[in-house]
Amino acid sequence: MPERYKGFGYWDIATRQMSIVTKSQQTRFKDAKIGIVGCGGIGGATIIMLARMGLGDLTIIDKDAYDLSNLNRQAISSLETIGVDKTVATKEKVRITNPYTKVNDFNEELNADNIEKVFGDRDIIIDALDNLYTRIIVSRFARENDIPFVHGAIHGTQGQVSVFTKDTPSYEELFSLPSLGKELGEETKKEISKLTKGVPPVIGPVPNIVGCLEAFEAYKLVTGIGEVNYAPKILNFDLLNLESFKVLEL
Repeated sequence: MPERYKGFGYWDIATRQMSIVTKSQQTRFKDAKIGIVGCGGIGGATIIMLARMGLGDLTIIDKDAYDLSNLNRQAISSLETIGVDKTVATKEKVRITNPYTKVNDFNEELNADNIEKVFGDRDIIIDALDNLYTRIIVSRFARENDIPFVHGAIHGTQGQVSVFTKDTPSYEELFSLPSLGKELGEETKKEISKLTKGVPPVIGPVPNIVGCLEAFEAYKLVTGIGEVNYAPKILNFDLLNLESFKVLEL
């Protein structure tokens, strides 16, 4: 451990990454405010990685509680958390992982009515959703408020990650969604619902990889290191394919 970081608590936790970033860059991450929608498979991994990397202020929102079907992939789930609200278990996991990460938790469903309250003061919003309609609400809010939107999604053994800002194509535009340019009323909601059917398959490593990748995209955005994977580029992978992890441009 470099002598200049000893005895500072927060810096003891961050010390192993201090040859990757400067103290000034890490301080920006310490002062950053990030919001995450969802504390499940993708969200759990993202949240824990953000805490381990030294994020200072985190807002989480999720209405669900953990159940047995979560154990195959969700990092914060365990037999001890079955029946426990995800936000409650997640906040405690962050506390015992990095006590310097403040957690603001909302045990409710995110929608157009409460999104300003939940994410209005955030520097970045991270997508850990499995609901397309809500993802559109979040992506629009982020774009309208000039907040970077880090997108991640999974299906089976496949995952993808991209970053949207006001200077990139929108999420709806990039994926040619039928909601593009329309009010998010009941008719549009019905059109969107036709794009997803049933509960998609998922296996443990996939959401955790996506979550880690999303966390690091946020880290790059805040610290300024590396190359951010901005849309229309998408980092795509399939764990059944030996030629996995490709950056595609739509």
